[in-house]
Amino acid sequence: MEEILNDSIITSELEKFEKKYNEEMQNGPVTTTTQFEYAWCMVRSDLASDMKTGLVLLEDLYVKHPEGRRDYLYYMAIGHTRLKDYSEALKHAQAFLEIEPNNQQVIALEELIKKRMDIEGLKGVAKATGAALVVGGILGLGFAMLKK
Repeated sequence: MEEILNDSIITSELEKFEKKYNEEMQNGPVTTTTQFEYAWCMVRSDLASDMKTGLVLLEDLYVKHPEGRRDYLYYMAIGHTRLKDYSEALKHAQAFLEIEPNNQQVIALEELIKKRMDIEGLKGVAKATGAALVVGGILGLGFAMLKK
């Protein structure tokens, strides 16, 4: 599962799908396949702005093409996980599992998202504790100086 989350698209491949998407956009409606391919490329970009654009495209497909919802939910979960938006990623993974409850790949993704949420939560607690210690130290130093 980690390899999917760490998979980055090469620039030339992204440009190829972007060109196809833009050509279809100029000449009429974009096909579902082209939009999906471009969205998946954008989600695999190293740039957060590209990933967000890819998610918007996937959400549009989710609304307009119910027959592909399973795939769109999966890739939205991947995209949100890559952006470290774990609550949104978990929501999409769980929605997928409502459609297909025994999908081992998505079950593994859900577990990974929860694990990352726990790690980020622990980091947040550690940062808050560290900040409290620093503030406490500064206040203690201030009081000590006042007593002199």
